[in-house]
Amino acid sequence: MLHFATALAAAGDAVELAMSLLATATAKYRSLLTSLSSEGDNSEVPPVTCVVADGLLPWAIDIAEELGIPALAFRTASACSFLAYLSVSKLFELGELPFPAGGDLDEPVRGVPGMESFLRRRDLPSSCRSIHETNDVVDPVLRLLAEYTAHSRNARALILNTAASLERSALAHITPHMRDVFAIGPLHAMSPSLSSASSLWREDEGCLAWLDGQTDRSVVYVSLGSLAVISHDQFREFLSGLVSAGHPFLWVLRPGMVGASQDAALKEATDAAGKAKAHVVPWAPQRDVLRHRAVGCFLTHCGWNSTLEGVVAGVPMVCWPFFTDQQINSRFVGAVWRTGLDMKDVCDGAVVGRMVTQAMKSAEIRASAQGLAQQVKQDVANGGSSAAELKRLVNFIRDLSVTPLGSRKARDQK
Repeated sequence: MLHFATALAAAGDAVELAMSLLATATAKYRSLLTSLSSEGDNSEVPPVTCVVADGLLPWAIDIAEELGIPALAFRTASACSFLAYLSVSKLFELGELPFPAGGDLDEPVRGVPGMESFLRRRDLPSSCRSIHETNDVVDPVLRLLAEYTAHSRNARALILNTAASLERSALAHITPHMRDVFAIGPLHAMSPSLSSASSLWREDEGCLAWLDGQTDRSVVYVSLGSLAVISHDQFREFLSGLVSAGHPFLWVLRPGMVGASQDAALKEATDAAGKAKAHVVPWAPQRDVLRHRAVGCFLTHCGWNSTLEGVVAGVPMVCWPFFTDQQINSRFVGAVWRTGLDMKDVCDGAVVGRMVTQAMKSAEIRASAQGLAQQVKQDVANGGSSAAELKRLVNFIRDLSVTPLGSRKARDQK
């Protein structure tokens, strides 16, 4: 399948980047930390007393600890995907990895704790899928992600951008393997004033004015994220499904997303649905779009940030996952939270149209989506689980910070 092959290539680029950072950035990082952790009286900058490092940069954690600076790991993916990567060695022990050639991707997977009743082979992170596709037992992407995930045990604590009401079971199964775990999220909901100015693409604010002219819950919002690349044939299947569903749609088509066919795709989308029903932009202010009264459904790749934004907005989702953690995220949307429909591994206009129609019209899905949104809002409000976890994290870091560096080194060597 073209979109899966492209995903593997993108993941391969990530491995190359990780190796490059390991080779080139560690010395400079060590030097920087050494200079910033000085406790000399002449320093105008307070010494670094704690490091919060991306969990996919394990060397950042190791070097900090070697210098006597406590390090915490922060992972931006879902807790459920973190648990799946943490369970990779068990999946091999149980014989659930590698997938047999030609095996049924709907075969249940029992080796990820807490997910035995609903997880299938096709729901595992995409790097597990590559083993099935290539018969390569030692897949470099899977090996790297599993190793980096297990390495978070070495950090003083693990921070996850999630909420108890979303992933309580996964968090419970992760906690015994870590020194401490903080579930603080969704972060964008905890800081409503937080700008999306860090977007990789310039947002088209004009789409909000177009939404203003649409009726309530009438628009399908389509965005497959910042990395997905689709073929022109796949584009046409999505387009035919959207047109057949009959709803106005706002579609994010990044430059180059449909390759050399991009210009033709933009014209084709507008011509097929008519300018009144089709609005195509290179990028959109997604949080504002999702909470707009006109949006009735979100067709998404199910990246964790997009998933969280859809959850907080209470919008039903149709999920077409692309790679890494998106496969397992979409399973949670469809089978656990029941706030949308999982369309993975299918790119057919009739299926797109049917699922969009169901997501737009289903009172049950909408009620589940809005109910989950209310639960998450309670999590981030004063007294909620995420708010309490944030306070606990602040105190945790404060306790690390008040201990002098020399005392920490002596204590940690005991």
